[in-house]
Amino acid sequence: MPVDLHLLDVLAAAAVEDVDVVVEDDIAVSEVLQALAVFLASILLAVLLRRLLVRALDRDANRHVGLVAGRFLGLVAVAVGIVYALDLLGVQIGPLLGALGVGGIAIAFAAQDMLQNLIAGVMLQIRRPLRLGDQVASGDFEGVVTDVNLRTTVLQTYDGLIVYLPNAEVLKNPIINYTSTPLNRTTLTVGLAYDTDLVRAREVLLAACAAADGVADTPPPEVWVEEFGDSSINLAVRWWHPADIASRWRVRSGVAISVKSALDQAGMTIPFPQRVLWSGE
Repeated sequence: MPVDLHLLDVLAAAAVEDVDVVVEDDIAVSEVLQALAVFLASILLAVLLRRLLVRALDRDANRHVGLVAGRFLGLVAVAVGIVYALDLLGVQIGPLLGALGVGGIAIAFAAQDMLQNLIAGVMLQIRRPLRLGDQVASGDFEGVVTDVNLRTTVLQTYDGLIVYLPNAEVLKNPIINYTSTPLNRTTLTVGLAYDTDLVRAREVLLAACAAADGVADTPPPEVWVEEFGDSSINLAVRWWHPADIASRWRVRSGVAISVKSALDQAGMTIPFPQRVLWSGE
């Protein structure tokens, strides 16, 4: 397909004309220095705003409203500084934004997403369903909260992975905070043979559970007959323990070992799955 040289000349001339519209006159060295000074001043102002808001609002070490708000206002201050600096250089912002075209629309959508996550981050800091160091679950992810910034809530999973969750998604989904209370409760189901003395079994299981390291004295452990299963009578052993995930697994393992040892000493059997075949005769 032949190239229309006249059309290329017209487009080139239009581009030069657009540049002339954006930049009115030649830029003097003094104007460059003034613009640079304004830009640097906006950065210093952003740092100052962030520090002042952190000192004013984040007196609690686990509260970060000032940090999040300071980051946002810092970005606003820098953006205003850039606009003013461009104005000192004789750059017309209106034609410049118009020249961005589709790119300006994309920036607007990106800013909308950033603003949504920013507001969600501030709401998370005000409501405080989670704090730095808390062990939480949100959606399909569990881990320790390491940061809440302008856009994301950062979790470190128990496998050592770093997960960045958008603040808006965290605010929309249910949040399970395992460490917001000092104690959590865990249940271990124990199946016993059908000929077991259930009253005696409850006593043995209660003593074994209470003897395990890490089980809280108050509230005390509980043992309840839960159901009549296919091959066993199932009892629910329930106890309270420190809320962190490491304590949960450590204490659960200790209770299981203590329960198995106590049942062996009492001569009580944890039965294997059984099936009865009946031929109809």
